[in-house]
Amino acid sequence: MSQSLRVAFAGTPDFAAASLAALLESRHEVVSVHTQPDRGAGRGRKLKPSPVKALALEHDLPVHQPTTLKDPAARQALADCNADVLVVVAYGLILPQAVLDIPRLGCLNVHASLLPRWRGAAPIQRAIEAGDTRSGVTIMQMDAGLDTGDMLLVRDTPITATTTSGELHDRLATLGGKAIVEALDALSDTGLAATPQPAEGVTYATKLSKAEAELDFTRPAAELAARVRAFNPWPVAWTRLAGEPLRLWLAEPASDNGTAAAPGTLLESAPDALRIACGPDGTQVLHITRAQLPGGKPLAVRDLLNARGERFAPGQLLGQETTS
Repeated sequence: MSQSLRVAFAGTPDFAAASLAALLESRHEVVSVHTQPDRGAGRGRKLKPSPVKALALEHDLPVHQPTTLKDPAARQALADCNADVLVVVAYGLILPQAVLDIPRLGCLNVHASLLPRWRGAAPIQRAIEAGDTRSGVTIMQMDAGLDTGDMLLVRDTPITATTTSGELHDRLATLGGKAIVEALDALSDTGLAATPQPAEGVTYATKLSKAEAELDFTRPAAELAARVRAFNPWPVAWTRLAGEPLRLWLAEPASDNGTAAAPGTLLESAPDALRIACGPDGTQVLHITRAQLPGGKPLAVRDLLNARGERFAPGQLLGQETTS
């Protein structure tokens, strides 16, 4: 007979809320929710609950928001809920060994990569930036290391030449919710074999920063296009046009090379793309198909050229600050 597990859940952003929603539709019982403290949002910096907290409150679930799990009171709150397992999804707090040891079946993590590739903070973005053709979710038995625990279940999905981080995020969030329910069903029925992560193929997905989103047009077109997709929707790739920021939302490498020009030179535009010389010798071309001028909204380049075509005169060198 299928058994129901008592599940404590720890997570914070939208990605985690998708797994919580899947668990709430499963046969398992969510007995408590742990999430980051409310943060200021918007111009007034009004405190706003995390997506996980908002969903938990909709379902009248008890919510705990400790600032650290090193606090004995926070650990006791987890122990008091008498959960069989703690499911952790993009929680944002380090789980000390004392916490990992509390649930009977330990702590399971939904990680957005095909481990051991892309351990760490930004696996979705780094996979796209690196040109990976596949990503996925790994259900991992957590240990004290950084995403080093044994793998319980893996589900993969393709990354295409047009996939953005936002699109992959949403796809993996849904996949992660299905995978964690599948893993808990197996654990409660027949058990689930744990597979140690291989020693080879380990990579680390460092946290994104706004500083790295400025494009260097001496890099190859394919690399630049991947970075644009990786940084969509945050922090958004950008350059300077006549000294002002131009945000770049979608890009692709041109199928043919252009005449050599200084890297970053704005070439004659196509009807639906800005064409930028790039690569070490300026002979490659990057097509920008969606962009955003200061004070405006992201627009398809066709619409941007129709409205503000005078801003994109060929021959300008992108990335330069104006001098007084």
